[in-house]
Amino acid sequence: MAIRVAINGFGRIGRLTFRNLVARGSEFEVVGINDLTNNKTLATLLKYDSTHRRFDGTVDSDDQNLIVNGKPIRVFEERNPASLPW
Repeated sequence: MAIRVAINGFGRIGRLTFRNLVARGSEFEVVGINDLTNNKTLATLLKYDSTHRRFDGTVDSDDQNLIVNGKPIRVFEERNPASLPW
């Protein structure tokens, strides 16, 4: 059974953490991301990283999710972390 993880902040460290969790396969499942940036920009920043190169997988977005390798991951834009549903 995978450990379910949510990431608060999707800057350089959050994206690097995300990449590492995805690379570990079924051991972890990222179920949520909280960041104030719009989903299209988050998808672009994840997909094209000037330091860590392109993300090795598919990345897309819609109004509420990042879609990574075909799996939707809910994105929140909550300024107050205490208001997040986790």
